[in-house]
Amino acid sequence: MAHIIVLGNEKGGSGKSTTAMHIATALARMGHTVGGLDLDLRQRSFHRYIENRQNTIAARDLDVACPLLMELPQISADQLGPEDNIYDRRLSAAVAELEGRCDFIVIDCPGSHTRLSQVAHSLADTLVTPMNDSFVDFDLLARIDPETYDIRGPSVYSEMVWHARQLRAKAGLNPIDWIVVRNRVGAQQMHNKRKVGGALDRLAERIGFRVGTGFSERVIFREMFPTGMTLLDLRELGVERLNISNVAARQEVRDLMSGLNLPGVQVDF
Repeated sequence: MAHIIVLGNEKGGSGKSTTAMHIATALARMGHTVGGLDLDLRQRSFHRYIENRQNTIAARDLDVACPLLMELPQISADQLGPEDNIYDRRLSAAVAELEGRCDFIVIDCPGSHTRLSQVAHSLADTLVTPMNDSFVDFDLLARIDPETYDIRGPSVYSEMVWHARQLRAKAGLNPIDWIVVRNRVGAQQMHNKRKVGGALDRLAERIGFRVGTGFSERVIFREMFPTGMTLLDLRELGVERLNISNVAARQEVRDLMSGLNLPGVQVDF
């Protein structure tokens, strides 16, 4: 069965779609068959990213790998039983379609609490939660004491992940491997970095996740969206020599992929 990677965080702007695209592209370039599914039915940033990539590959006749793009299938009302939820059925049908064809399925969740996001979290073998390096984002994981920065208790998103873990345990499935990824960690603001990092380490021990390295604030992670390409595709696009920033960005993607510890994946770029 395909290994399901879910990108989740109830706060928008944390870099979920960008992280999802780089994970999916890296896996595809390393020879794995990857399916992509976007559950943000309004913005569809991850969906559009893959769609742009497909169009660029066709227009320029490029020989580069691309994730398979999957839409949530339509389910008519007469196909539903009295206890069925239409979103559950649509997501289950999409995953079932991809599982037989893919090594990995990458699912990008919306930056809000939705039924689709809840169900996707319960399907996750690996859950990646990107967060900006600030206590604004941290607040969705846990409440902290403003004076001592001690953890007072889990917050809304952590509680949803706990519920997803309970559902998987009841179904006899393997536990979720949860990685919280720190994005946009600035080179400066060392005091804030230490506070956020310390709070994350304490919370990781308390509720059971790993802390991973994410992406810095680099233009290269966003500017290629219209073409659907990533910094891993620069040589195929004719860029012979990478500048220092591009080399550093490539290392960040390599570190992220290595830290995920995905089954059967040997990071070789």
